[in-house]
Amino acid sequence: MKLKFFQVRLKWVWILLFGCCCSAAMAQSPNFWSHVRYGGGLGLSFGRESVQIGVAPTAIYQANEYVAFGLGLNYTYSKFFDTRLNAFGGSAIGLVNPIPALQVSGEFEQLRVNQDFGFASESYWLPALYFGLGYTSGPVTFGVRFDVLHDRDRSLYADPWVPFVRVFF
Repeated sequence: MKLKFFQVRLKWVWILLFGCCCSAAMAQSPNFWSHVRYGGGLGLSFGRESVQIGVAPTAIYQANEYVAFGLGLNYTYSKFFDTRLNAFGGSAIGLVNPIPALQVSGEFEQLRVNQDFGFASESYWLPALYFGLGYTSGPVTFGVRFDVLHDRDRSLYADPWVPFVRVFF
């Protein structure tokens, strides 16, 4: 019960923090939209009797050459043998580039997961808090992120370490 309380509070802290940052950025920038970049990630995985497809469009505000933050939408479809999973939700992301080739990231993601086992189904909320490190070259970043809230029984990934590719234009 305490974990659920913490997760709900953490979600509202992220929303409030992002809202304050956006308000401050919009007030300071004469042309807010010229600093907004669009992109995100796409994931495809195929195996023997399995498929996983993920789409994650994201918009970020480039505050300066080092810092960006934004919001994203997430959708994942998975099928493993007779089990099907649909997960959808949103995320808040912060990116820091201390040097041009290195990106450090933090992302809070909240997903609604619907699983169908063929004989039964289950729906639940799944929070994830990722901290990542990546190599940036132009608009593309390759890296790995770690989910500190990973739940091996409910998380979408078998391991808390998740590779990623991000593209922003």
